[in-house]
Amino acid sequence: MQNKLRKSSTDRSIAGVCGGIAEFFGISSFGVRILFIILPANLLIYIILANTIPDSPPSL
Repeated sequence: MQNKLRKSSTDRSIAGVCGGIAEFFGISSFGVRILFIILPANLLIYIILANTIPDSPPSL
């Protein structure tokens, strides 16, 4: 089964973008959040990703 990039439904602070990226690459979501803090255009990138990445399916 191929892993798809989706927003996280369990590891979310604001919209689940960083948690979804971390789950996709198999790394810590804290590290992804640190990268978003360091990047110069972080807010613009986050807003674009929050609107384009689909939500993960609801879990039971």
